[in-house]
Amino acid sequence: MMDIVFEPRMIGARDWATIVFVLLAATVVVVKSVFETRFQEFMRLAFSEKYIKVYRDSSYLMSGFTIFLFLVQLASLAFFVQLMLHHFFHTSKTDGILYIQVLTFLSVFVLSKFLIEKIIGTAFSIEEFTDQYNLQKVSYRTYVGLLLLPVNLILFYNSDPSNFLIYFLIVVILLANMLTYVLSLKNYQNLLFGKLFYFILYLCALEIAPYYFIYYWFTKS
Repeated sequence: MMDIVFEPRMIGARDWATIVFVLLAATVVVVKSVFETRFQEFMRLAFSEKYIKVYRDSSYLMSGFTIFLFLVQLASLAFFVQLMLHHFFHTSKTDGILYIQVLTFLSVFVLSKFLIEKIIGTAFSIEEFTDQYNLQKVSYRTYVGLLLLPVNLILFYNSDPSNFLIYFLIVVILLANMLTYVLSLKNYQNLLFGKLFYFILYLCALEIAPYYFIYYWFTKS
């Protein structure tokens, strides 16, 4: 008679990532179902500015569509940062604690930056502009974050990619962010001419300095 031996199931180190990827995909599907028309316009953002023109009112900044996709963007960006840390600094890409730390840092950084922008916008009487500007930035960056999600999935579950691919992705993301600023300047150039000094101050204090300090901190750590 054969003895039946039960072996404990070992939970893989990547299971937490699978759960996160499934939750992010489910969030995108729910948003697509609830905001079907808006989502379709949003996914054509790379080829058409219709979405920006239709949903440019600052009230859309705090809508469910923007908030949920913004959370997906943060989670996607946190995955990408963890993969970059693994590639350049040989950390573990399956470290769930590290992912939580990266996600927490990004969340605190972005939300703190947003609150400071609101304060400066109110103090300099450019609140309407900063809200519209932030909405446009969030829209484009969320779009990049959604496109980055399947890339993260491929990179996470495969062996280490080549340096060329990694640098290519970094350059594409940086160019996409620069394009966001260019399009914002183009769309709000008439408004900016009247408040040029405040915008330059805003740009230096909140769009250049924070990223410089992050770069400085990473290179010195």
